[in-house]
Amino acid sequence: MGLPLSAARAGTGIGAIATFASTFLAWTWTAAFPGDLSVTGYPGGLQVLTLTGAILTLLFVLAGYEIRGLRWLSPAGKNGPALLFALGTFVTTWFTVIAITVDLGGLANLEPGAYVAAVASLIALVAALGLPSDVAADNTTANAWQRFVHCFKAPTPKEATALPGWAEILIIAVSFGLGLYVFTYGIDIDSDNPQLFIGFLILVGFGATAISRAGLNRRLAGLTSKHKNVTVTAAFVAAFAFPFTQSNDAYATIGTNILIFATVALGLNVVVGLAGLLDLGYVAFLGVGAYTAALVSGSPSSTIGLHLPFWAAVLCGAGASLIFGVVIGAPTLRLHGDYLAIVTLGFGEIFRITMQNLDGSSGPDVTNGSNGIPNIPDLELFGFNLGESHTILGMELGRFSNYYLLMLLFTIIVVTVFRRSDQSRIGRAWVAIREDETAARAMGINAFRLKLLAFALGATLAGMAGTVQAHVTFTVTPAQYKFVEAVPPNSAFLLAAVILGGMGTVSGPLIGAALLYLIPAKLQFMADYQLLLFGVALILLMRFRPEGLIADRRKQLEFHETGQLDAPKGDIGLKKAGV
Repeated sequence: MGLPLSAARAGTGIGAIATFASTFLAWTWTAAFPGDLSVTGYPGGLQVLTLTGAILTLLFVLAGYEIRGLRWLSPAGKNGPALLFALGTFVTTWFTVIAITVDLGGLANLEPGAYVAAVASLIALVAALGLPSDVAADNTTANAWQRFVHCFKAPTPKEATALPGWAEILIIAVSFGLGLYVFTYGIDIDSDNPQLFIGFLILVGFGATAISRAGLNRRLAGLTSKHKNVTVTAAFVAAFAFPFTQSNDAYATIGTNILIFATVALGLNVVVGLAGLLDLGYVAFLGVGAYTAALVSGSPSSTIGLHLPFWAAVLCGAGASLIFGVVIGAPTLRLHGDYLAIVTLGFGEIFRITMQNLDGSSGPDVTNGSNGIPNIPDLELFGFNLGESHTILGMELGRFSNYYLLMLLFTIIVVTVFRRSDQSRIGRAWVAIREDETAARAMGINAFRLKLLAFALGATLAGMAGTVQAHVTFTVTPAQYKFVEAVPPNSAFLLAAVILGGMGTVSGPLIGAALLYLIPAKLQFMADYQLLLFGVALILLMRFRPEGLIADRRKQLEFHETGQLDAPKGDIGLKKAGV
């Protein structure tokens, strides 16, 4: 038997308020624990995450009462989101308490505030487990675990009251602003404070699930599809504002590398997500663009000795990758499935080994072998040297911030190409080939030519990103383009970014690439177990979210039950048909 609804909501709310109050007390007596949780009256570090979780838990509890102004928060589920936020707050709080105990050596290092937080978050969670499920048919006979499981299954959101146009645009702008704040908060966490980043991941993970179960993501998706131009503008305004939020240019490094990784992943999404071609050697096209730019950009170690302007280097890198894409794709795209994957994997390794052997000993002296091409000069655009600091809008931007803004421009180009391709006749033909190539051929589609076009376009986009990567990293070496490497981008992580984010979508690979780059960069102490954890994460993803974090409607219908009745089988079907 569950708790009465009023008692469960009251208990969850009281627990959330007590948890909120506990963050203003000292949790430990020493500042040795990262974040300094010893100050009374001023939450810091992991306390801020607990405070945020408590506030969100309380808000969604109040939304269950359908209080005017809060109804919009939970269009699909009244109780599931509150339970998920209570669980996220509980896990974050208890993780902090355990981390203090382990790092400082015993329970004696806990102050009363930590005990209050642990007990209060437990009370909120236990009371939230008593909330009735939003979808359970018979809540009176369901136990706490069954009600908890049902909270992960949100019903269809209710029809929202129409809002004025300006209000819908404001909601979109605020949503992207909050997204920028969360992303910036994660990047700004010092890598020497992994406890805070783990707590951040815990709360964001439960929070994203709660928002999804509340139906807010669907409601926001409806607004963004209604105001597409506003959405695209808001997204890139938020991205443009990122370097202006950074006080340390070192954090902008992560943002720049994420954009490079994400742009290449989006190019791979053309090949895998739209055309359905499994390419395991895609990182080689990034390397072709990077090596081409390194050879023609004036590096003292270049064996060619050219120094072309940047726009010419970009064209050379993109053109070289295009040629390689056609040359490799023409003989191999007649293969299908696993055979195509093996051939592309072989191409990736052939490229890396070839670059390593062009050292003047094993072959012609072109790439300096395993030493690569170092000392690639910084770019100069319109009189600005991107390697120097510049003041823009009253703020000083360092080297990596400059390259971030340049890479953002390239990302806009790639996103535009992807969206135009996806919405064109060619894009629809790619999807048809991906779903059933035999049927597409029967409808008159030239499958080979269109697959070659997808392969060439994906290679061109990767080569274009490689031209910027060469200048950002100063050096291009063959070791950067292995199939699996500890530091992305590499073919395995690029493919994982597409699958994790959601194949065939624009935002999916961007989010997937950001997660796969940011998490290893912040949790460096787990580098020895990175591939193991990566494999576990993929297994969990395939089990619980096979369509990816951001999935289109087709993928959702493909991987999940639609609620439609199955077609009758056997004699029963014949009898119903009157036969």
